[in-house]
Amino acid sequence: MNPGICALSAVPVRAEPNDRAELVTQLLFGECYQVLATQGSWFQIKLAADDYVGWMDFKQHTPVSPEYYAAWNAQDHPRALDVVQAVSDATTKIPLTLGCRLPFFDGMNVRMGDKSYFYNGTATNPTAATEVARQVALLRKIGLMYLKAPYVWGGKSIFGLDCSGLCQQLYGLIGIQLPRDARQQVDHGRPVHFVTQAKPGDLAFFDNAEGRIVHVGMVLDEGQILHAHGEVRLDPLDHNGIFNRDRQKYSHQLRLIKRLLPE
Repeated sequence: MNPGICALSAVPVRAEPNDRAELVTQLLFGECYQVLATQGSWFQIKLAADDYVGWMDFKQHTPVSPEYYAAWNAQDHPRALDVVQAVSDATTKIPLTLGCRLPFFDGMNVRMGDKSYFYNGTATNPTAATEVARQVALLRKIGLMYLKAPYVWGGKSIFGLDCSGLCQQLYGLIGIQLPRDARQQVDHGRPVHFVTQAKPGDLAFFDNAEGRIVHVGMVLDEGQILHAHGEVRLDPLDHNGIFNRDRQKYSHQLRLIKRLLPE
């Protein structure tokens, strides 16, 4: 095993080993991964959190020991709650963004492999966000912080993310790890049979003409959905789908709604 950790704010993970290849996901600061193979100056990696596989530039690889990787995998780490923050030591300052993991954060320091960095921002408390009311409140509060974030296929950062990346990040902030893609996320949770029964935090899934799941968003309040479509936005949701206020027409056809939180 050749594990590593993302020590930059966001690292592209691509479908093929070259810079022109499709962006399939991102590594955010504090995320661990395993190196599966090498090809030239590229590493094929598997993300520890969601098992996603892609290619990263070897120059952005930061190795960690197998012991560190195992310890990282064994617990849920706090995440940054500021839109932009930094970690630093005597010689280095690393920018990070909302939702980045803070490995082994003790209230003051973050441990990245054999290095330690100071963090002075706000962070989630994984042990505190277990009550449903708190989880819903945090999902709503943080969800609104993502408004106007630009849509980027394969992105997970507040400075560019896609629809499933948004939902994965939001649920990660309350300690629930979702798969990366909407077609995988739809397999989780319990069905909500009517849109009028949807609650804040429910995930709504949308299909195309062929019946494939192509979009996901989070129900925020009654009749509203937070989703990434051009930008992260709030739009009306009804039994037909998402009604785009700006274009005054439906943009997505509703397939089903799933509830991930306990009743």
